[in-house]
Amino acid sequence: MKEQQINQEFDYAKARYADLGIDVEKAINELDKLSISLHCWQADDVTGFENGDGELTGGIQATGNYPGKARSITELRADIDKAMSLLPGKHRVNIHAFYGDFKGESVDRNQIEPKHFQSWIDWAKEKGYGLDFNCTCFSHEKSADGFTLSHRDPAIRQFWIEHVIRSRKIAEEMGRQLGTKCIHNIWIPDGSKDLTVDRLLYRQNLKDSLDKIFEYKTNDEYMLDSIECKLFGIGSESYVVGSHEFYMGYGVANNKMITLDSGHFHPTEVISDKISSLLLFAPEIMLHVSRGVRWDSDHVVILSDELQALTQEIIRANALDRVHVGLDYFDASINRIGAYVIGVRAAQKALLQALLEPIAQLRTFEANGQNFERLALLEEAKALPWAAVYNKYCQSKGVIAGEAYITDIQKYEVDVTSKR
Repeated sequence: MKEQQINQEFDYAKARYADLGIDVEKAINELDKLSISLHCWQADDVTGFENGDGELTGGIQATGNYPGKARSITELRADIDKAMSLLPGKHRVNIHAFYGDFKGESVDRNQIEPKHFQSWIDWAKEKGYGLDFNCTCFSHEKSADGFTLSHRDPAIRQFWIEHVIRSRKIAEEMGRQLGTKCIHNIWIPDGSKDLTVDRLLYRQNLKDSLDKIFEYKTNDEYMLDSIECKLFGIGSESYVVGSHEFYMGYGVANNKMITLDSGHFHPTEVISDKISSLLLFAPEIMLHVSRGVRWDSDHVVILSDELQALTQEIIRANALDRVHVGLDYFDASINRIGAYVIGVRAAQKALLQALLEPIAQLRTFEANGQNFERLALLEEAKALPWAAVYNKYCQSKGVIAGEAYITDIQKYEVDVTSKR
């Protein structure tokens, strides 16, 4: 889009929103505070950099064979840098433990140390990114039967306990060096494909493992813990140990952040309605934003009704400082850098619409029982010129506005990823 066109459309949008008592400059400033965490596993199809064969287990499956995936840390970082260059604002990178810079050395999961991620920290510091971190409790010989922290074998449970403790120490070091809190997220694949009779036993084991993991006290100034549930996965259709009820109970009882993944629930269940409840009992919430399509939870995020409902709940609850947003999907069927940019821009656009909502008038209507008026204004707000405000935000950050980023990504594909 041309600069003159962006400015003209923004001037109109600014005046239109002013008619409703909405300050678009304030909304842009609030949007600029949100750092979205980009998941490193989109760029390489969740392969990681251990010395294994890259075979995925634990209910994770990247589908598609679009050419040009990242094959090394250098290529992965270059792809993330490219995506970041097309996104307004400052953002974060979310790393899984099996993406360590092991330099050809064979390092088992219970032996990882901050030194294996120092090059990630140095890169993030140079680029101005924050980092988040995840233990990796899948795609390993000790998770082959589908159980880790809830395993019947105490020795296997101890292996994974040590892995998660070490992962938390790495996250703490990331936060210390970068000066921004690193969120360490715990997700495990534990569950069963078919009927399970010892459900309580596995959940008792998981609770005991988590209790031992959190005996190591980290510095809250450097890192935060989060625990993530799931309804089912590939190979765990009948039973998942770490259900929503389990982690909600554990998180509330132990003052831990709870991660809600928008693709981890029943296809007709939404997480937007859960935010206002959890905020009353949990200190903070981590959102993993994905898009479920039928049974698959990990499609590229788009500007959907549920994404808009999600961001509306954050703003209506005045919880922008208590809700952390990260993306979590892996689509190997399209250009992977494009998948990043589509997803982040969609999340930003949804949040901007929520920030531009005429909430004061809507609350007045609701308080007065004026339900027709409330619904009518909600509908009219959908057609307000929010896109012009987003394009102005991109322009103010020196980032391509509108659909022109498509051509830029196509050029990167021709020049870089197509030659891999």
